[in-house]
Amino acid sequence: MDTRHLLDTNVVLFILVEHDVRRRVQDILEDYNNVFYVSMISVVEMMHLVRAGKFRKKWKSPDEIMPALAEANFILLPIKPEHLDMYARLQPVDGHNDPFDHIIISQAITERMTLISSDRKFKEYAKQKLTLIFNER
Repeated sequence: MDTRHLLDTNVVLFILVEHDVRRRVQDILEDYNNVFYVSMISVVEMMHLVRAGKFRKKWKSPDEIMPALAEANFILLPIKPEHLDMYARLQPVDGHNDPFDHIIISQAITERMTLISSDRKFKEYAKQKLTLIFNER
């Protein structure tokens, strides 16, 4: 049976740009029983970063991101109404006000996917049924 994982934006960038994830996450990535999803909100974030001049060595324009995700065999996860229902109920933890992160967390909870992230604040959402694999940085 395949195990589904949702990759946070930072982890997608670590994989595609820096080629730098911790051994535990690398083992998960190399396991053929795992399937990896990327939220459409992460795509928006990455396009924004490219437009802002980040990652110029990797991408010259935002339209290069979608082919890179396809080449990595990541599946795009659209934002569905049920994700927004969860987003509306999600209780943000103190000091964590990023709406993009809240959408990604809501998608992972709703879809019952394990989220892989390097964001320390995500650990605090376990009480709200988030399953997390932390990529220690």
